Amino acid sequence: MEYGTPRLRSAFPQTPRRGENDRSPQHRANPFRTSAPPSQQRPLPQVPTLKSSPAQPAEPLIPETIIEAPSQRLYAVAFWLALWGWRLYDFSNLVDAEEQSLWLFMKWVAIDGVFLFGLPGLRIPWLEWSSATMTLIFLAHAVADAMLMFRIPIPIMAGLAVVWRGVWGAYETAINEHGVNPDTVLFNDSLILGRQIIHILPEGSAILNPERLAFCIDGQTKNEVRLPIMINATEPIGIDILHVDLETQANTTIRISKSQIKTMHKEASRLITYSNNPNEPKTLYFTVKKPGLYVLAKVVDASNLEVSRKRLAHTVVVPCPRAEFLPAQQDRCRGELSNVQLEAVGTPPMKIKYRKVVDKAPQTSTFENIQPEDLVSPLLKQNVDALVVPNKVDTSWAKSHRVRVPLSEGLVTSGTWVYAIDEVVDGFGNRVQYSNNQKAEDRKTSKTHRLHQSIEVHERPVINLQGCTPQHPLKVPKGKPGRLPIHYGSTGKGTILNTPYNIEYIFSPQADLSSSSGHGPAPQARKETVRSAKEAPYISEPGLYTLTGVSTDFCSGDILEPASCLLQNPPEPQLQVTSKSIYDKCAGSSIGLRVDLDLVGTPPFEVEYTMSRKGENHHETGRERINGLRGQMDLTPPEAGQYEYTFTKISDDVYKNQPLTGEDKKLHQAVKPSASARLVQQGKQITCIDHAATFEAQLNGEGPFKLEYELVHNGKRLKMSKEDINLNFVQLETPVLQEGGDYTMALVSITDNNGCTEFLKDEAKITVRHQKPKVSFGQIEGRRTVDMLEGKQVSLPLRLVGEGPWTVRYLDSEGHEQTIRPHGPNDRLVVNREGIYELIDVSDNICPGLVETDAKDFQINWIPRPQYRISPGDIESQKDNVLVRAEVCEGDEDAVEVLFKGSPPYELSYVQTVKPDVGTVAPRNKDLRAALNVASLRMETAVAGAYEYKFSKLKDGNYDHSPNHFAALTITQKVNARPSAAFATPGKTYSFCSVESDGEEVLPVNLHGVPPFELEVEIKHHGTIKPEMVHYSNIDTQSYNIHVPHSRLHLGKSAVSLRRVSDARGCSRFLDNTTPRVQISVHDAPTIVSLEERTDYCVGDRLNFGLSGVAPFQVFYTFEGHARKASVSSGNTFKRLAEKPGTFQITGLQDSASSCRASTNITKRIHGMPSVRVSKGKDSYVDIHEGGQAELTFDFGGTPPFEFTYTRSSNTDKHGKKKGQVLDMRSEVSDEHSMRIWASEEGTYEVVSIKDAHCAYAKAGINVEQAKGAKKRLGYY
Repeated sequence: MEYGTPRLRSAFPQTPRRGENDRSPQHRANPFRTSAPPSQQRPLPQVPTLKSSPAQPAEPLIPETIIEAPSQRLYAVAFWLALWGWRLYDFSNLVDAEEQSLWLFMKWVAIDGVFLFGLPGLRIPWLEWSSATMTLIFLAHAVADAMLMFRIPIPIMAGLAVVWRGVWGAYETAINEHGVNPDTVLFNDSLILGRQIIHILPEGSAILNPERLAFCIDGQTKNEVRLPIMINATEPIGIDILHVDLETQANTTIRISKSQIKTMHKEASRLITYSNNPNEPKTLYFTVKKPGLYVLAKVVDASNLEVSRKRLAHTVVVPCPRAEFLPAQQDRCRGELSNVQLEAVGTPPMKIKYRKVVDKAPQTSTFENIQPEDLVSPLLKQNVDALVVPNKVDTSWAKSHRVRVPLSEGLVTSGTWVYAIDEVVDGFGNRVQYSNNQKAEDRKTSKTHRLHQSIEVHERPVINLQGCTPQHPLKVPKGKPGRLPIHYGSTGKGTILNTPYNIEYIFSPQADLSSSSGHGPAPQARKETVRSAKEAPYISEPGLYTLTGVSTDFCSGDILEPASCLLQNPPEPQLQVTSKSIYDKCAGSSIGLRVDLDLVGTPPFEVEYTMSRKGENHHETGRERINGLRGQMDLTPPEAGQYEYTFTKISDDVYKNQPLTGEDKKLHQAVKPSASARLVQQGKQITCIDHAATFEAQLNGEGPFKLEYELVHNGKRLKMSKEDINLNFVQLETPVLQEGGDYTMALVSITDNNGCTEFLKDEAKITVRHQKPKVSFGQIEGRRTVDMLEGKQVSLPLRLVGEGPWTVRYLDSEGHEQTIRPHGPNDRLVVNREGIYELIDVSDNICPGLVETDAKDFQINWIPRPQYRISPGDIESQKDNVLVRAEVCEGDEDAVEVLFKGSPPYELSYVQTVKPDVGTVAPRNKDLRAALNVASLRMETAVAGAYEYKFSKLKDGNYDHSPNHFAALTITQKVNARPSAAFATPGKTYSFCSVESDGEEVLPVNLHGVPPFELEVEIKHHGTIKPEMVHYSNIDTQSYNIHVPHSRLHLGKSAVSLRRVSDARGCSRFLDNTTPRVQISVHDAPTIVSLEERTDYCVGDRLNFGLSGVAPFQVFYTFEGHARKASVSSGNTFKRLAEKPGTFQITGLQDSASSCRASTNITKRIHGMPSVRVSKGKDSYVDIHEGGQAELTFDFGGTPPFEFTYTRSSNTDKHGKKKGQVLDMRSEVSDEHSMRIWASEEGTYEVVSIKDAHCAYAKAGINVEQAKGAKKRLGYY
């Protein structure tokens, strides 16, 4: 026993503890312990020894010494409640997304599984349940998770209602004035028993292309398509398909035989969706190889009966769209246009997606709305999925068209430009992809089409001369060739390597050169080809060479300055030697020779001579360098003797080691000093051609002097002199220099007053320019006319000849004179205006020049900016820039055509602003892209209001949008709201009298729209099925009172609904059954009338009487000889349920408005119900073949003649035990108590109503009308 707090009987049991066998050795040694102090210990009673003990529960996973068992249970329950809180939080945040619901359901099933199946592992007492219990708890949680996460509603109220009706039922007042459940009276299942179930093969159906798929044939790899034909519940043996050719409109019928259908079944059976069940739908595939329009014309089944066909839309098989690049020149030059053309072939409108790769940098672009300009196609304004082709087929719009799309852009970068077509889509949505991951058959197709266009853009060559100009000629020895010093370049960064150059130049012999233009009157045109930039043409004839053109195998190039080179063959060096003895002035003896050297050639010179002395066998060789045309040397040998000096060789700047011969080359000593003179200016003087040069000379000695000087040019000497010079400085002037080149002004001698003449060797250089400065315009791409984008700058190339800097005067595009100072021979004139620019004058830093008349003008033209306009036929009126489109009704389709002018592709941006009749809509920015010069702009008509389409931006392939050059147009359109109509007081009940009054009764209606209106009103009387329609027209006001003709009013209640309304704008609206309506109550006061004209009733019928007057009413009647009184507290209907046969007679009526009782005599006879048995009251099953018959037997109970209605409904399983859809309803009449009928159609046959001479009974939920083949109408139900 234990000590502690006593436990009540109602308390929870103690937490189970471990048995003695489960304790530690220490516990087993002392099994009985107490927590009381030792002083309170007392002897314990003897505990009997147990023979055996049952197995005790295991120790919890968490020992009770750490957390007690009740606390563990509390923590487990708290954790379980926390999970439910988390679960409900997820449920509250759940949105309508199947993915989220499925994920949350799987998440919580997993969490519940881990928690519930992991809980027994903790071994918490009282929470250790069996596996079956845990499984049931887990399944309950899973069901709760599914209902929460999938939002499955819990039908609590419906369940309570079912329980209520099941326990207490719905009661009505019977004729005996007590409550009766009408179901017990109305639905007596024992009156109609038995069914006959007939099963035959059902008649099937066939549909061509049920999914409205798009098909195409390309005639190569995809030369056939498989058209899907869905058949349902039939086994066809023949199928006819009508084919209409798209080009010729010719009709052809394709007949599919039984063997072909069998093959189609065999092929379809390989698909997973194929079912062997004959009653389940299956899809067969028929292969066609020709484009055209296909219609399922006829399907015949095994019984040679035609199967019904459902036509969703015609199936159009078109040639697959394709796109290719037209052949184009593959080698282009930098600066040219690409001039690539795409050709799209297919059913428009088409779309092409292509890539452009320039130096491995890809760009993706798309051309949309590719269509001929005069195309009229339903694909332009209608969704393909909703497209229904009329029976009278005109397939011209579905034919393939060839449309060429230009793609021209400036080739501004050299290298490889690759255009590749990625995808083409036609108007039906047939898509052909040409990307890298295309299928093998598509790759084979691409071989037959030019899907790629590669253009190699080459740099243009540029050449000029280096190291040779007319001012700095190229000097070559006679008879030896030299290379024209050409420098090769390009419009890119370097020289074009490994390509031959075609070089054109003109040549004028030196004798034909003129002072004005340089070249002679008839220069020779020459053309040579060099293999690479490392070579140059060889030239040898003296004269002027000018480069005129250069080209490679692909591109022509430009010639830069300097472009002219003067080749000269200088004269061979010559030497004239004169000598004089040199005397010592003191001794008067000769000490050597002073040798004068007169040279002809190109300085500097080098003269080689030998000196020998008589009596010696050897000689000495000496060299003298002379920088001019004259030189002097003193030969003073160191030793006395007879010396001989022989000049052996001469060299100049051009010729080397020319031998000298003749006795005049052997000299002796002779010299005599005289007066001196020198030139003040020693440097080179540059002079313009046709000008004279002037030098100043300084004279020393005793005057007057005589100065002799000479002008040397091209080996010719012009000797001149001046006498009687008394000044120390004198100006020496040359004649007019009419030839260009190098001149030398040399002083020859001077004679003083004593007649002594002194040799002079001072000289100066004169460089006479061969040409006058010239200016001309260069060419851009071979022309002096350039088309440029408006507002952009263009650099006009100048070609200048002379010494820079130059001063150039020109007339700009407006005729104003302008001046620029270019510094380079190939400088540029930067302009930004359209017009003609004319050069009028030029001069360089030294000389005035000439303007080349044939290259003095350069014309600048602006590329036209893009323009757009709206097709005039789409516009109703225009005021300034606002175009008014004809009004349309809300929801109608409408579009306008936009015409473009410029360089495609175009992009037109516009802002769509809507002022809806109700609410507000934010403006939307949209773009219209067009690959050609026409595009369709679809108008928005979804919401009624005033629409404004304001075009804001326009750009094409050349220009971005420019606000200064954009004419903003605005299209306005009024989308008229469809008119509406509603009763002024919906739901109200209007009371009318049964007697016609002075005026007609009215119902107020509010109309919205533009009058006049047309209104269609439906009047449905209580107790009738077919409503009456009343039309009202020419309604000129928006508040209108409907005058209901009294002839249309019936006694009792009638529902009045508005069905259709139209206004003056041609818009109409159909009002559905949800539109609020009003009620009309027609009554008399105080009267009572039977709502049915008949006097005979059956058990279960309701006797309905209309009351006229002011409620409440008192109705007095007799039944089975007993007088009764009934009260009608509200309403105007008196209704009682006939629960038993008898005679019912109303004798009087009293309402609350009158205390008198209106006497009446309305008698109704109530009869018992007839009965019928089909197939002896049992379910009979009969299977027949198509065309067979089965017998139906009917046994009646009641008073003949009998009229009964039976139905044929579809069988839902093999034996037809479940309710199917009612397929047919028939009525028959029998004068006997039994009847037999033969049936050949499949279905479940059962009687739904029976009528004898007095009464009729119908099953619950059956509404019997005039049935097919009926002989009589059942007048009640």
